[in-house]
Amino acid sequence: MSKIVIRQYHDADSSGYNARTAMEEATRCLLCHDEPCSKACPAGTEPGRFIRSIRFRNYKGAAEIIREANVLGGCCARICPAGQLCEGECSRTGIDRPIDIRGLQRFAIEQEQLLGMDILQSAPQKAQRVACIGAGPASLACAAELAKLGYQVELFEKMPLAGGMMSYGITPARLPQAVIEHDLLQITKLGVKIHYNRSLPENINWDELRADFAAVFIGVGLWSCRPIDIEGCQLSGVYNAIDYLAKARTGCSDFAVGNDVVVIGGGDTAMDCAATAKMLGAANVTIVYRRTVAEAPADIEEVENIQSLGIPIITRFKPLKIEGATAVESFYAQGADGFGQLKLKADQVVFAIGQLPSYWRESTAKLNVDDDMAVSTDGLFAGGDIVNGGSTVVQAVADGKKAARSIVKYLEGRCV
Repeated sequence: MSKIVIRQYHDADSSGYNARTAMEEATRCLLCHDEPCSKACPAGTEPGRFIRSIRFRNYKGAAEIIREANVLGGCCARICPAGQLCEGECSRTGIDRPIDIRGLQRFAIEQEQLLGMDILQSAPQKAQRVACIGAGPASLACAAELAKLGYQVELFEKMPLAGGMMSYGITPARLPQAVIEHDLLQITKLGVKIHYNRSLPENINWDELRADFAAVFIGVGLWSCRPIDIEGCQLSGVYNAIDYLAKARTGCSDFAVGNDVVVIGGGDTAMDCAATAKMLGAANVTIVYRRTVAEAPADIEEVENIQSLGIPIITRFKPLKIEGATAVESFYAQGADGFGQLKLKADQVVFAIGQLPSYWRESTAKLNVDDDMAVSTDGLFAGGDIVNGGSTVVQAVADGKKAARSIVKYLEGRCV
């Protein structure tokens, strides 16, 4: 459980929907025959169906639809970029505003928890064992799909918590650890075993691992940040985004938020770093981005949240140098025009400029993944950020489910 105590981003949704307000929102649904919202969900959660269930007060049915399609339905209800997916395709948008699909999904999963529902069930156990490397969204989704069919699945996670970037790279204001733990419980109840603090060697011999498991899924994610190559990057107080968020989220004893924090980047991770610093007590937090806000990859909701927190976003400036004796004292940036220069007082500088694979860097760089998530090595499959270069949790879930289907075909073919 996170040691950070911070408020939710928006007062309006801090407690979510209750039965009455959920019904009111669900009633706004136009009950489209073609359900464009459902077609836009990578994980196949089918919002059109579960909204109908809520509309007719069948909360159990709504939770079943979500959970059976997406084992991480609780997490996705908090962090999924719905505006770019299901809500972006909602027909109601042409009238006033889209249905709050993400909020209704959160309501249904909360009902699942309140009612103590056990939705997912596993089939009689099969003899085949499958290993999933990493316990991030892709591996968790793959493991759940296989476990439901009776396969013995074991996950190997190098960190003390499962969830991957959900547990270490997203501020609890957006995704409370309790929500992650509830989703994880649905997976472990299926019989999935998670081995924590198990870091496999970078020069791993896949053939040796395959001797113990009938198939292996790689879902290790992107845990290394792009290298920082400016003057002063070695000073104390300079962080990459992953380390900064992980230390903040887990309450690391050697971490304290700075007074003047500068965050470099324009993605969701940069917004998370800035919001985390502000809510942990930093007096001054500033985001510096080399392009315009319109070009920033961050979800518009996250940008609006940053603005609501009073955090300025300085655009069209790129890092130039960091000054200080042994620790950060000031940050300099160069204007896109080549002439302007920015100087900010800083005791912490956080770089959120993109992530790379660090786990088995050489091995994963050579992975050639086909349309079935299979790689050239027999019985080896991969998915999630390590394959798509860094996307959403819901896309990782889709990858994991697709890989599970391919693994089943592979294992069934071997049994013939």
